[in-house]
Amino acid sequence: MTDQSTSAGEVALIDSVDRSVSSVRTRQLDISFNELADMYESGELIIDPEYQRLFRWTPGAQSRLIETLILELPVPPIFLMETEENVYELIDGLQRISSYLNFRGLLRDDSPGGSPLILEDCDIVTELNGHSYKTLPLPLVRRLKRNFIRAEVLRKENNPRLRYYMFKRLNSGGSPLEPQEIRNCTIRLLDPAFNDVLLRLSTDEDFRFCIKTVPDGQLEKRYAEELVLRFFAFKKRGTEYKHEVGDFLTEYMEAASAPEGVPEEVFDPDRDEADFLKTFRVLRAAAETVDSEVGSRVFGSVDTRGNIRGQFAVYHFEGFVLGIQGLLDRLDPDDSEQMEALGKKILEIKKNPILRQHTGGGKNTAAAYRARVEFFAAEISKILD
Repeated sequence: MTDQSTSAGEVALIDSVDRSVSSVRTRQLDISFNELADMYESGELIIDPEYQRLFRWTPGAQSRLIETLILELPVPPIFLMETEENVYELIDGLQRISSYLNFRGLLRDDSPGGSPLILEDCDIVTELNGHSYKTLPLPLVRRLKRNFIRAEVLRKENNPRLRYYMFKRLNSGGSPLEPQEIRNCTIRLLDPAFNDVLLRLSTDEDFRFCIKTVPDGQLEKRYAEELVLRFFAFKKRGTEYKHEVGDFLTEYMEAASAPEGVPEEVFDPDRDEADFLKTFRVLRAAAETVDSEVGSRVFGSVDTRGNIRGQFAVYHFEGFVLGIQGLLDRLDPDDSEQMEALGKKILEIKKNPILRQHTGGGKNTAAAYRARVEFFAAEISKILD
């Protein structure tokens, strides 16, 4: 019974919390690593390729996990989501489970990890260094395979939004993953369709040409997908942007992945994808007309003398791709004369001293964003006058 001093509003709040708690169905399992390996090989444990590409523990870190298991030291629990009866998707625990599978030589051919792990940097039992799974003494192999780990299982009947928010929090605090890596993994708990769009469009040839100045290290951390997301988020909801870009992108991706359906004003697959593809086809066609000076450095930063550098500048990306959206229907990538004029305009914009007022440090406010897009749009529109 609620205390008499509890107000009606407090009672409603408590009831709301209780309903949410009762709607989350979980169970705990103690699973041996050998059983996990069998489940993985039989398809009962799913490590989605999107997660496996994030497996990047160093060989030393993997080795110390194996050493921990052999010594029967405790390891943190893993989290699984039940997708159908007795089939589970790994949500948290990727590095630990992948390290074990890598030592066993069981990771699939399309997974990172390469050859089976050779132990190194074990610092408690240094004699383990240099051993592979095949050379490990049989008693130690048995100890390794029979070691258990606690698995927290979220049942399949749970509401998708509750599952999503649970794992969003689980994978955020103190995580070494980049924001887009976290979005790619956790957003799939709502609905994978929009995330699949980002992944597919991030491989578009024209888009990849235009972002060649992005370092490989950033691309490995899903920055290409983040740029595709940035395009759609600002294209569709740029007027709602206030300040924190990361939160803005996450909130848009959540809206575009709503399990109950996505309104066209949030994301229209046919129109918005077509606009994306045309945008980068236009920018590539124009940049290639001034290839010696711009080319694949269309989003390259400029120094104080107006020289274009090979360093990716996200504000140039925003300026050009969003600045041409209102002009897109009037631009034709097959019109060589128009593309040559646009190429010259891109070069002119990059050399314009006014550009520095709209790019660089401290220009991520809403007012700076709007001024930047307006500047690029006004300049580009001059070729169509």
